[in-house]
Amino acid sequence: MATVELRFSALPEHVRTARLVAAAVARRAGVDEAVLDEVRLAVGEACTRAVGLHQSGGITAPVQVLLIEEEKQFSIEVGDEAPRSAAGAPGAGGGDAEAEEDEMGLAVISGLVDDVEVTAGERGGLIRMSWPTTPPVVPLS
Repeated sequence: MATVELRFSALPEHVRTARLVAAAVARRAGVDEAVLDEVRLAVGEACTRAVGLHQSGGITAPVQVLLIEEEKQFSIEVGDEAPRSAAGAPGAGGGDAEAEEDEMGLAVISGLVDDVEVTAGERGGLIRMSWPTTPPVVPLS
């Protein structure tokens, strides 16, 4: 199992870099070319969401992205450190508009990724997305 870890300051301009790195690692891991746009879009949504949660909560910690290459799947975990209340909403001052935007981002991710898991708690949240991989074709010599 190979893992690439990416941490970036919670600034919108870093989301593009995260998308590019995720697509490159996904390609190398064996994710189908036809799915790479979905990978890019899903990572962009998840990272944008994490950046927004950090900025609205005044959190200076970096956003963390793990790109995990396993035997038959490729997973991406986007983690934030924005604490959530028991209801799952951001704990610090989130308004209705922010909650709607958060729900919309999660809906977009769910529409793009068949295998997605969202968890949240007092220490922050995590979005884990997975895609199947195909083993590389080894030419016969």
